[in-house]
Amino acid sequence: MIWLFVFIPMAPIVNNLSIVLFIFISFLPSSLSTILKYPAIINLGDSNSDTGNLISAGIETVNPPYGQTYFNLPSGRYCDGRLIVDFLLDAMDMPFLNPYLDSLGLPNFKKGCNFAAAGSTILPANPTSVSPFSFDLQISQFIRFKTRSLELLSKTVGRRYEKYLPPLDYYSKGLYMIDIGQNDIAGAFYSKSLDQVLASIPSILETFELGLKRLYEEGGRNFWIHNSGPLGCLAQNIAKFGTDPTKLDEFGCVSSHNQAAKLFNLQLHALSNKFQAQFPDSNVTYVDIFSIKSNLIANYSRFGFENPLMACCGVGGAPLNYDSRITCGQTKVIDGISVTAKACNDSSEYINWDGIHYTEAANHFVSSQILTGKYSDPPFPDQMPFFLSLKF
Repeated sequence: MIWLFVFIPMAPIVNNLSIVLFIFISFLPSSLSTILKYPAIINLGDSNSDTGNLISAGIETVNPPYGQTYFNLPSGRYCDGRLIVDFLLDAMDMPFLNPYLDSLGLPNFKKGCNFAAAGSTILPANPTSVSPFSFDLQISQFIRFKTRSLELLSKTVGRRYEKYLPPLDYYSKGLYMIDIGQNDIAGAFYSKSLDQVLASIPSILETFELGLKRLYEEGGRNFWIHNSGPLGCLAQNIAKFGTDPTKLDEFGCVSSHNQAAKLFNLQLHALSNKFQAQFPDSNVTYVDIFSIKSNLIANYSRFGFENPLMACCGVGGAPLNYDSRITCGQTKVIDGISVTAKACNDSSEYINWDGIHYTEAANHFVSSQILTGKYSDPPFPDQMPFFLSLKF
């Protein structure tokens, strides 16, 4: 028996209805009781879930106004506040994940570690890559983390590390969250035709599958895999590839990029099902981020947003407020004029933060939709032991 209580305040907050959903679960079947209850989270991916690895590596820096909405200063996240992974962990009553490369601030990895790094790809990095931390390298970092952690815990002095490092059984009981692949697809368009990009997808996913098997061999059994969002709706891609209106769809997004993302997702879904069948003791959850984000962009006003494609932090004004020559927070001389890429007055009205990444408000919406369970395979509706403020 599942009891559901919904309380809806009638007063609008910042021109949006704030709906607070309280779910009390009095009983769950044993097969469902472990949903969102894991002792540790291992996260791999790109900027969608990077909580500071690329910054900790010294490869890039982010300056204010990054982090302004929640952390009040740059947190290593490519966002004005929290990411989808942050909201999901909050729903699991878990702490935010410390980045693997963060050596300062006494990071605690007891309940998990984040290996995601902005700009990362599934395919091995090359000399022109933004990030050297490809999917395979992130897995190697995870294996190093696991090996070294268990070595420290096995020593006589290991007790001093027990509250900072996960024990052996956490690696099999934990959840492996993965959100990567969009840089492989979007980056390919800079040197390949649409047909060539589509033809490259099987090899990209072969590499992804090999990575999954490595994680399985290391004891991983619970996998949570996000597909790619609608890449053609990012201001960066519209500015570069959408200058010809015939290349855009009805929502103003670049059709070719979304077509490639759809094919990638279709094959990723098939791979997830194949992996589940091949390793029946594993639990693979495929999450359809594309549908959630596409629905948000198509029906943005219904969900309380005012700008579906335009970047909050950038320069140039409407329709995109994006210039590839200057990133959010930077000041540069462009065409003989000193300009600063500043944030908009209210980021909660925007879906896109800096032309590439989503705002905290949009991430909040996406995570709330993920937690309904209806965008996942297998789905898990009405089984969520959490409460989360939903923005509509």
